[in-house]
Amino acid sequence: MIGAAALAVSVAAALDSTFAEPPGRVHPIAVLGSLVDGLDRALPDSRSIGVVIAVVVPLGFAASAAVLVALAGRADPLLAAVLAGLVLYTCLSRRLLVETAERVRSLVDSDLPAARKELRALAGRDADALSSGQVRSAAVESTAENLADGLIAPLAAFTVGAAVVLGPAAPRIPAFPLAVAIGAAAWIKGVNTLDSMLGYRTRRVGWAPARLDDVVMWIPARLSALLIAVAAGRPAAVFAARRWARVPDSPNSGWPMATLAAVLDVRLEKPGTYTLRSAADLPSTSAARRGVRVVNRAAWLGIALSVGCCLAVEAIATGTGVWIAG
Repeated sequence: MIGAAALAVSVAAALDSTFAEPPGRVHPIAVLGSLVDGLDRALPDSRSIGVVIAVVVPLGFAASAAVLVALAGRADPLLAAVLAGLVLYTCLSRRLLVETAERVRSLVDSDLPAARKELRALAGRDADALSSGQVRSAAVESTAENLADGLIAPLAAFTVGAAVVLGPAAPRIPAFPLAVAIGAAAWIKGVNTLDSMLGYRTRRVGWAPARLDDVVMWIPARLSALLIAVAAGRPAAVFAARRWARVPDSPNSGWPMATLAAVLDVRLEKPGTYTLRSAADLPSTSAARRGVRVVNRAAWLGIALSVGCCLAVEAIATGTGVWIAG
């Protein structure tokens, strides 16, 4: 079935736009989070345990998704593509991210305490003492950062997973490329989830998840920065961001944040932790609104890029006599 990978991405994007997020009780990421929380409570806080968790949990999550799609492929290639799209949808977050950021931004001027409370859904920081500008800054920063791990990383993993399976074994296993692609997306989402739950400096068990997340997010973070710059019509903003991208402790999160700061010509800061573009002002209402819109456009560019790459790879594969789509 030609176009299966592109169809899966399209299905995932359509579901995200329509429903934002699955209900929490059936959301695979929420289930994974509950599993990680249970392991965290039951096991000792040690680096060796963290290494085991970092290896086993994402691989188990990826294998479950891949097997599900592969089994569907034995029944019908179209079913496998739709099911892959459904699983990919649970790994993505565009609509919820944009809507939450916009809600925080709109509340700042009318109800600052409510905006601070709503910010907790975006940014993991104490917001009780933040000024209006700092709340807007946190919303803009978090929207840019979450673009990378909430959308671009799983999309990129899915696309690369589909692209690399171009061997002669593919035709003999129905939906094999789709299974590999969705497994890659689920694996990187599992790594992100572990890092968000365990990857704190105060936790020894979080060392391995945090280091693994640093590695796997290297490309998605920089790709997100480039998409933000292109979406804003300022590709050179990526180069302007280089000075500030290395300021945060994370080797990756600074890239999309600093690029958006350059695009908006604003200062972004997390009090007591980092400041990006210190000579500029904190985001105004209009700048924060523009920032959320730019990230939303960047997200759609990422989706379009994924669909285009999947179609191109499948066209090349079928043109050389190799069946990639399952």
